[in-house]
Amino acid sequence: MPRSLSIGEFARLTHVSVRTLRRYHEAGLLVPDDVDEHTGYHYYAAAQIPTAQVIHRLRELDVPLATVRRILDASATDTRSELVSEHLHRLEAELDRTRAAVRSLRRLLAPEPAPVEVEVRSVPRTTVAAVEDDVELDDVLGWYAGAMAELDATLGDPRGTPGGVYDNALFELGRGHVLVHRPCVEPPTRGRVHPVELPAVELAVATHVGDHDDIDVTYGEVGAWVVANALSVAGPVRETYVLGPRDTDDPAQWRTEIGWPVFAVTDLGES
Repeated sequence: MPRSLSIGEFARLTHVSVRTLRRYHEAGLLVPDDVDEHTGYHYYAAAQIPTAQVIHRLRELDVPLATVRRILDASATDTRSELVSEHLHRLEAELDRTRAAVRSLRRLLAPEPAPVEVEVRSVPRTTVAAVEDDVELDDVLGWYAGAMAELDATLGDPRGTPGGVYDNALFELGRGHVLVHRPCVEPPTRGRVHPVELPAVELAVATHVGDHDDIDVTYGEVGAWVVANALSVAGPVRETYVLGPRDTDDPAQWRTEIGWPVFAVTDLGES
């Protein structure tokens, strides 16, 4: 009969500290093979070594205790793999958000940030095929993907630079009107797709380079330029997707034009 391992021996073999093993016991994740009723000493079986190491790896990945227990209790390998994969996907999403935040901070904290290039551009009245709705700010990306897919499916030929019009309330209140569009000579009315006439407008335009994780920084830079040049924002912001996910999988190649509708501020001090 194989001998039992003391908690100290088990800790050395698994590289899991005695304190951590006691926590696993308290949480019901790894119960000792035997506990001496007189001394209270904990003893483990050699067969428990892989279990201890699996738990330790999962906890290093910040898998919640409840999920660790579900993984250990799952009898099917596929179920275990699915539970681990779900958590890894969440970790990857969190890592992407962390990387995006780091990029934004580096850009904001640069000692001499590159000046944004802004031009004032006259945009004529334009008829487009559009999908529009009131959307929560947190849901914009998902809604945009669905709306653009519907436009592409309805219009067929993917040529023509798409764009979006974003109501000020979206940013101020967290919910607002969003319209995405594609140029079209005779826009159809089908499903959510319908013709819309975008009014002529003067835009202060700058190009955001890369993915949209730090697009708010470019928004801020354009806004600062508008203020510095004695202009005022006069309507919903427009975005033009010169190059985006529909064109390339490389976010570094993406180019998004941000256009603030503007007008000159009258100097009331002048007679």
